[in-house]
Amino acid sequence: MTALSTASNFASPDDAYRAIVEAHRGLSDDQSAALDTALVLILANHIGDAAVLGDAIALAKRRLPNVRDEK
Repeated sequence: MTALSTASNFASPDDAYRAIVEAHRGLSDDQSAALDTALVLILANHIGDAAVLGDAIALAKRRLPNVRDEK
């Protein structure tokens, strides 16, 4: 099992962020949400490790305001 990596793996993190932001340019809210969903599923498949995916989901939820951890 691989541990969730939270350190930046990009040579240029700003370029990666910019690419994601630009991918949403001109999309409606529904299209933007659909793009995010597709991107998450594609990257989750690339990870291919349910434990790492679970760790990533938990970390992402902790970063949302007013979301309780339901353990």
